[in-house]
Amino acid sequence: MIGFDYGTSNCSVAKMHNGQPEILPLVNGSKTIASNLYAPDRDVICHWLCQQLASDQQKAFKSVRAPQLQKSQRALRELAFDGIDSELVFGKAALDKYLEDPEEGYYIKSPKSFLGASGLAPMQIQLFEDMVAAMMCNVKTLTEAKLGHQVEQTVIGRPINFQGLHGEESNRQAIEVLTNAAKRVGFKDVEFQFEPVAAGFEFEASLTKETKVLVVDIGGGTSDCSMLLMGPNLKDNDCRLAHLLGHSGVRIAGNDFDIQLALQGIMPSLGMNGLSKTGKPLPMSSFFQALAINNINEQTEFYSAKNRRDLIQLSRDAKEGNIVERLVTVHDHKLSYQLVNAAEQAKIGLSEHNQQTIDLHDVYKQLNVEVNRETLRIANKRTLASIGELMPSAVAQAQCQPEVIFVTGGTAKSPVLSEFLQQQMPNIPVVVGDHFGSVTAGLARWAQKIYQ
Repeated sequence: MIGFDYGTSNCSVAKMHNGQPEILPLVNGSKTIASNLYAPDRDVICHWLCQQLASDQQKAFKSVRAPQLQKSQRALRELAFDGIDSELVFGKAALDKYLEDPEEGYYIKSPKSFLGASGLAPMQIQLFEDMVAAMMCNVKTLTEAKLGHQVEQTVIGRPINFQGLHGEESNRQAIEVLTNAAKRVGFKDVEFQFEPVAAGFEFEASLTKETKVLVVDIGGGTSDCSMLLMGPNLKDNDCRLAHLLGHSGVRIAGNDFDIQLALQGIMPSLGMNGLSKTGKPLPMSSFFQALAINNINEQTEFYSAKNRRDLIQLSRDAKEGNIVERLVTVHDHKLSYQLVNAAEQAKIGLSEHNQQTIDLHDVYKQLNVEVNRETLRIANKRTLASIGELMPSAVAQAQCQPEVIFVTGGTAKSPVLSEFLQQQMPNIPVVVGDHFGSVTAGLARWAQKIYQ
């Protein structure tokens, strides 16, 4: 049995060993695998997944994915003719493969961020389910190789709400996709636990008395708060719903920090905030669409042929048309993920340093921009405000004040965010957990409790 954090930014797995959770190093000693997937063609994902399945699962899969598998065969023939490997690539290797040539292949980061989105057609939901299943299959295979035995029971982390709109319907759709994917790749028993609650379980192991804990989990795709009653006399309960006093969550987190930093730090060098020849401000929509990697509709619009014509016209209308032409380069070379990744790496660098240089030579030769922590803070003023509303909301639901605030999640590592969180409730002590491991460890604890 394992705890499985299928995260927006990273995946990780933990098991219990001698009463303590152990996060498994699955790839080159790393305890996390980036939630990225690269395929030489989108249509081969379905075929690759089918090949990995057990015979009974494979038969059922072929019956429900027959049209997609036919498309896969056509794609495979074309790849073979061109001498291109049809294998899928995961994690950091997937990002590296994409960065080699952004115009080739199919790359997706954080398919979890699309789960529960409204307006998805059935075929789109099936595609995301296949992506999730492929990623889960890769993680499961690595886990079983590390442990030396099959793993059939798992507890998977989930946010309070996957999407801000259509609450329970979005959650139902997302959980259905995750459950179908997990069972398809061989997990026989699949349960879910709220991610901030799981993080709280890990913190609870250190408590010596009953304590009201406000758990703040700032991940890659969602930010969640839970007010939990915790303590050594409570941790053996099989049902903890009575101890979940209040919770709140929004679909705003690390990805949004990256996109907003890219918007504020990178896009002015591509013409954003410029003027037309008539003196009017240039429209913002195209600059935002170029970065909206977590919104399938915005990205579809940006990369449409019509939008390319609009971008050419925008460059002709602009006072500094040569700068706006750089946005056409982003379109032509499919550089959206590259820009947001550059901002993400700068954000990570700003955790240790006050200033970072972003290299944009793929957009325009010798183009660099400088960003600092103040850039990150200003860019994310609204993002921070939305996260700040979560804490009083959970406290209001609980109708009591926390005695301690426990902060976890990779995004919380940023000094800009950690300082902001400490300012929200200045008289309450803040404990910072393992930014990347608290949720995974807590999921392993819960897996042992419910499956033992």
